[in-house]
Amino acid sequence: MITPASPRPLDVDVLIVGAGFAGLRLLHETRKLGLSARILEMADGPGGTWYWNRYPGARCDVVSADYSYAFSPELDQEWRWSERYATQPEILRYVDHVVQRFDFARDISLNTTVTGAVYLDEDQRWAVTDHTGREWIATYFVMATGCLSVPKKPDFPGQDDFRGESYHTAYWPKEEVEFGGKRVAVIGTGSSGTQLIPIAAEQAAHLTVFQRTPNFSIPARNRPVTDEEDRAIKAEYPERRVRALNSPTGLGFEPTKVKALEAPEDERLKHYETQWNSAGFGFILSYPDLLLDQRANDTAADFIRAKIAATVKNPELAEKLSPTGYPFGAKRACVDSGYFETFNRDNVTLVDMRDTPIVEITETGIRTTEAEYDVDMIVYATGFDAMTGALLRFPIRGAGGLTLAERWADGPKTFLGIMTDGFPNFFFLTGPGSPSVLSNVLMSIEQHVDWLGRLLEHARERGAATTEVTRDAVERWVDHVNELAAGTLYPDARSYYMGDEIAGKPRVFMPYSGGLRGFRRRCEEVAANGYPELVFREHAVQPVG
Repeated sequence: MITPASPRPLDVDVLIVGAGFAGLRLLHETRKLGLSARILEMADGPGGTWYWNRYPGARCDVVSADYSYAFSPELDQEWRWSERYATQPEILRYVDHVVQRFDFARDISLNTTVTGAVYLDEDQRWAVTDHTGREWIATYFVMATGCLSVPKKPDFPGQDDFRGESYHTAYWPKEEVEFGGKRVAVIGTGSSGTQLIPIAAEQAAHLTVFQRTPNFSIPARNRPVTDEEDRAIKAEYPERRVRALNSPTGLGFEPTKVKALEAPEDERLKHYETQWNSAGFGFILSYPDLLLDQRANDTAADFIRAKIAATVKNPELAEKLSPTGYPFGAKRACVDSGYFETFNRDNVTLVDMRDTPIVEITETGIRTTEAEYDVDMIVYATGFDAMTGALLRFPIRGAGGLTLAERWADGPKTFLGIMTDGFPNFFFLTGPGSPSVLSNVLMSIEQHVDWLGRLLEHARERGAATTEVTRDAVERWVDHVNELAAGTLYPDARSYYMGDEIAGKPRVFMPYSGGLRGFRRRCEEVAANGYPELVFREHAVQPVG
């Protein structure tokens, strides 16, 4: 355990955990401000979530040209995306290019796992320990660990007894995994599962898919980016970035002004058809009321279910694959390449775990309440401990020794999704209470980093040693986030938005549902008013008594 001692030598001005997109972008910002910084990264390379999620089929669900940094016009012009939706290897190549181009590697400590952090009240600094026992001392401590970076570990009885191959999509090995000629089981049909399953089915002798909850999924319509398209994108990149920044989700386009129930049925179906063939994840933006009105939502959900029924030849199987019981978009929809078509293959079996749940993993396969399935390989596509998993992965102690887990015992409490009370000079990027997973997360990252950069500059100009948000501001922001969510259909589904993915996790809606555009305006308002919700202190607060 770290014990306060003064004075402490300062390692860096800003200590950052995580060398994914957020951490790298913050490193660039701190250099602009003339601050020293160090990134601590547990992996042996940068990339964050995109480093670990290297399973076959892993791909972004935001258009590549928009899922990229906007801080460097030169970078925009020199990098060429090969596909509409970039694969994991291409995204990782982009990250490596950015690291090399901006010489980030000299400020990154790889293979370094953080095990604890404590705020030193007397020193007004943070002391952070890593797995080697080293202490890192910094003025500012920032968690850039992502919303979907801590895998939800499977916990089936007997899983350690399985004698075949076992993998988790979020911990995929660097070595190629061979599906050919094998009996493969995939447990989970979220984003990772829907991307992996079509590829595994093409190669495996037989694929058994264990479905927990049927998911809404929209076809990606992925294709190569032509040279002509690449030139057009680069020619209008500045305008494209502005459009995205001023759009509700950072995806760069606006929903039609007409509500779903106001449109004549034939026009609505025609519009859905156009969106189905082009919008990908943006299908949820087909009409502005799809996440506000259940009747409007039903029109989109019925359209998707009809598409599933038309794609899957076996009507009984199509029904099992059709999501019901929750609104479309209330849990994150998937974007797929041939997912539903996969179930027309003779070598693919669907096991609906709602009817026949898994009882145990055996030495040779999987036993449900109805049958046993002998397999050579099990792939767990069981998702993540979303939003708060990485922030609570190790103990973080704020002023007076209070831990972040204790402060958030009833659910995460933040101001603007970037800070919480009782933790001076502590920040996190795209955290609970920000648009994060409801937006183009790259754009949300850059918006957060730019805002934090201005805040640190403001603190330095006024000679503040510490910056901290008030509890009142945090509680008001949490109320605001909850109020917005209550006006939507999000709470009507069990999802990681609500914390439902982990047993015992407080059930509260965590992202900001008011849109990236509205969120950005609120952040700008706080800065323009001189940060009235924050307290800036020049000297340490002396203990009472």
